[in-house]
Amino acid sequence: MTEQEEFEKKMSEYIDRQNRPTVKFKKLHDDAKIPEYQTEGSVGFDFYCIEDFEIYPTETVIVRTGLSCEIPKGYFLAIVPRSSTGVKTPLRLSNSLGVIDQDYRGEIGLIFTHYGINGLKVKVGDRLAQGLILPVKQARIEQIEELSVTERGEGGFGSTGK
Repeated sequence: MTEQEEFEKKMSEYIDRQNRPTVKFKKLHDDAKIPEYQTEGSVGFDFYCIEDFEIYPTETVIVRTGLSCEIPKGYFLAIVPRSSTGVKTPLRLSNSLGVIDQDYRGEIGLIFTHYGINGLKVKVGDRLAQGLILPVKQARIEQIEELSVTERGEGGFGSTGK
C-alpha cells in the first residue's frame, strides 16, 4: 500500500468514527446477541429474544433481550418493530415507539401486545424489533401565559383535511 493510500484509508476511518456514534452493548444473559445491521444499507439493527414463551390474545409482555447499552450523549435509541413482525405475526409494539434514553443502563425490553385470535410461540433467537440511533436535543422548558397566534389556532384532529 502506498503512503497516499494509507493516508486516505486512515482519513476514511477517522471520518467514519466522527460521523457514526458508537453504541456500546453489554450482555446480561448467555443467550443474548449483540445487535447487528443485516445489510450495508440497513438503518436499524435487530434485537433478539432470549427466552421461549407463548403469548395469548390481548396479552401484553415484555420480551427480554438480555442486553443493556451505553448510548452517546446527544442520541437516543428508538425501538421499532421489524416489518416482518407486523406482516407475519399478530404482535404490535404496545408503546408504538420504545425510547431508550442515553442515561439508562438497565436491560432493554420490547413491549408487545398480541392482537390475534390464537396463541403465538416465540423462541430464543427470534428477531421481533429493531433499534435506530437518532440524534436528539433537550429543549428548554418555559411556562408562559399566552401562546402566539397562528392561522391554524386550536384546530386539531382532522382540521386541515377532510
